[in-house]
Parts: sequence; C-alpha cells; structure tokens
Amino acid sequence: MRDLNYQLKKICKHSHEGSFETRVGRERQLTAIANQLHALGFRGLTATSLKQKHVQALVDHWLSQNLASGTIKNRMSCLRWWAENVNKRAVVAGSNDFYGIPDRQFVSDTSKAKHLAEEQLALVRDEHVRMSLRLQQAFGLRREEALKIQPRWADRGKHLQLKASWTKGGRERTVPIRTTEQRAVLEQAKQLAGLGALIPGSRNYIEQLRIYERHTANAGLSKMHGLRHAYAQQRYRDLTGWPCPHAGGPTKTQLTAAQQQADQQARLTISAELGHVRAQITAVYVGG
Repeated sequence: MRDLNYQLKKICKHSHEGSFETRVGRERQLTAIANQLHALGFRGLTATSLKQKHVQALVDHWLSQNLASGTIKNRMSCLRWWAENVNKRAVVAGSNDFYGIPDRQFVSDTSKAKHLAEEQLALVRDEHVRMSLRLQQAFGLRREEALKIQPRWADRGKHLQLKASWTKGGRERTVPIRTTEQRAVLEQAKQLAGLGALIPGSRNYIEQLRIYERHTANAGLSKMHGLRHAYAQQRYRDLTGWPCPHAGGPTKTQLTAAQQQADQQARLTISAELGHVRAQITAVYVGG
C-alpha cells in the first residue's frame, strides 16, 4: 500500500466525526482520491504533502469527466476534511466557485422512485435484510437507519422515533405511522428483532451492511435509495391531494396561489420526515 493511502486510512480510522456510514464513505472517497493523484503523476505523496496544485489537478480532472456538480462537491468536502486534519486548511479554497465548479442542481429531470414487489423481496435470502428493505419502503428510511433501527424502541404509537446514532448527521427525527400497512410492517420488524436492532447479535453494523449489499445484489436489486423517493412522492400526494411533478403532476408554475402554499408546506413536511435540513432538496425526490 502506498504511503498516502495508508496514512489517509489511518487518519480516517482515528476520526469519529459523522455517522459510521459517513466515515466509511469518506475513507472510500479519500482512497479513490489518493489513487487518482497517483494516476495523475503525483508519486511519493504523504498525507501532509497536499498542495494547491494537487487540488487543482484533481478538480480539473473531475470537470473534464463531466461529473455531476454534486459528486464533485462531495469530493471537495473530503479534500477539505483531509486538509483540516493535517493542518493545511488553506490549501483548499473555501468556495467551490474558486475552481469553477457549477452550482448543484437539486431539481432532477427524471424520477428515481423505486417500488419493491413481494416477488422481488422473496429473492432476498436474508430475513433481516428483507425486513430492512420493507422498512425503507414503508417509512422512507435511509439504509443505515433501516439496519440500525431497534423497532420496539422506535415504536411510539403514532410515530417512529429515530435515534441520533442511527441517522445521517446525528439528527434525531420522527416519522409518522399513518397506515395499516406501515403498522403491519413495524409489528413484523418488532417480532424479528425482539428487543434489539435489525442487526443479529452475532454481527456488527459493517458486517450487516456487507450482507445487505451482497444479498440485494444477488437478488438483482440496486439503487434502493429509490425507495425513499417513492415514499416522498406518495407523501406529497397524501399531503396535497395531487401527484408531484415526478409522478406526472403539475409543476410549481402551474399551481394556483393556494396550491403553491400547500405545495410548500408539503415539501417542508417531507423534508423533515426524510431527515433533510434544507427543504429545497425535496425537489430531487418530487420534482420542481
């Protein structure tokens, strides 16, 4: 293993900043960045070797690949984290505009919603993974949340209570229990998990995550984040009475003043239920 890769892994290992999944993702991103620097001709680097020329070369490379601005900005966040952890914060400019990185477009042109039929779920061999997928679909949970959740503890009657240690960014939140279908799934999850989480006692989170990834792949399932998109789109219809733009409904400009008010309130509600800080991100899920 090259010195840079080893040192970045070591820095990541000793950091407890962010959720477990955030830390795993950060380490993967930095490993990929180290490999890209090597491929770009920067050899013999260490973690403290980071210079402005390295950052600029990476950004130029990413822009030449026509990557989505959101992808580049996520990588820039990892670079800034690296720089800060080796006391070289000034090496990476504070603004992405400095590098000519375009603004992130929250409004997607197409729906990413996914629905899981019973026959698809039946192909998933691990019962705990199957139940996590059911919870993702029923409550719009993130993958990490649906793995770590302790169903019996989370069930507060009319809503799910999600612990900060389960969620992205460590933000507690609640998700309403509105339908008989949600209640049925939750009762099944409680029966399977007992007093614990949907991670069997013999496994830790990272082991269960790998099992989730393997079993969903073996079942031909991918991009399960789309279950959150489907949840958001159904919630939009429930809250407004009409389908969202991604489900064939009207855009904001086609709504009356009263409908625009209902649209905005629905987006705020959905944002809170999904655990997002910025309401405009719901445009990714439901459209503009």
